[in-house]
Amino acid sequence: MIKSKKVAIVAALAVASALVLTACSSGGSGGGTVANKTGITGVQSDIVDIQQFCGDKPIKVAFADGFGGNSWRKTTRAIFEKEAAKCKNITDIIYTDANADTQKAIADINSLVAQGVNVIVSFTDGGDALLPTIKKAMAAGVEFVPIIACPPAGKAGVDFVDCVSEDVNTYGYGLATWTIKQMGGKGNLIMTGGTAGNSYSQAVYDGVKKAVAENPGVTLLNAEMGDIPVETGWEPGKTKEVMAGLITKYNGAIDGIVADYGGGSVGGIEAFIDAGVPVPPWSANDSNQFACLWYQYKDTQPKFQIATESSRNWMGVPALHKGLAALNGIANTEPAIFNLEIIEDSTDPNKMPVCEKALPNDAINSSGLSVDELNALFK
Repeated sequence: MIKSKKVAIVAALAVASALVLTACSSGGSGGGTVANKTGITGVQSDIVDIQQFCGDKPIKVAFADGFGGNSWRKTTRAIFEKEAAKCKNITDIIYTDANADTQKAIADINSLVAQGVNVIVSFTDGGDALLPTIKKAMAAGVEFVPIIACPPAGKAGVDFVDCVSEDVNTYGYGLATWTIKQMGGKGNLIMTGGTAGNSYSQAVYDGVKKAVAENPGVTLLNAEMGDIPVETGWEPGKTKEVMAGLITKYNGAIDGIVADYGGGSVGGIEAFIDAGVPVPPWSANDSNQFACLWYQYKDTQPKFQIATESSRNWMGVPALHKGLAALNGIANTEPAIFNLEIIEDSTDPNKMPVCEKALPNDAINSSGLSVDELNALFK
């Protein structure tokens, strides 16, 4: 009887060990053992406390930015650094800015690896051109997590830990659908993007095209300009310059705008005002000045309505969590793909735009930073 029990116990332990081995893998190159599922879909409220992933060994982390020259990027960096500071064992929090130069982005990542950084979170503006460098970093034991602009040819869980982003196609589709509705289902639509060739703007544009395909009365003017997003560099000044040229080119016959950056859109709105042309319905992600301009012009520009989705500067938070979890061999079930919804809509009394006059124009109200933190950031 006792012998039978021993056999049963040994057999049970063997099965349990097999199950554990089946459920585990190298997970990441940094020595973790948990094979975390990639591409989980969810919402912002699914993000959990970073303390679950800190571990106790000394860790160096970095945010490798592909371009840091606007308020969105500054806010995103600040949120990342604030989150990383919550782990007492994180000894170094490093930031690099590639200035929209893919070769510099490659050099920055290589430098971070050489410095012994354990986790890199990165807005990989360079897309697939960065993939060999990312793979090299992972092979060197670094846990690499792209955010928002995921290298299209890369495979999450293999080439990098995971890629944290919103459902970009749904984002572009949702904003375009709202804008087209305000246009009455007809007229000329334009989508503005960021730096030339970036994968994020292209993915948003694909969602816009899907919405346009469902509305035959709408002409997407981008189709005449290379069938790509209009390049603005995500900068208000350049957006104003580019939009002024488009207003002239199309003799003011622009009936709707979809933008992948509300902070840059303020320059485009100013271009319409300066040209004396009615400002059309405009959708983007949220920005304090974008909302404030609507309140400024809503009585004199009746066609000008706005809608926004979250600027999701907080994407670096779950990305950092995933990198730390992979490094420390800890299970992580947070989303990698976030569903966003329209949070401001000037046509909906329950979702009116939020203009905080106590905050700088560049502030992003959905960022999660406090009023004091935002004021300090843009002082």
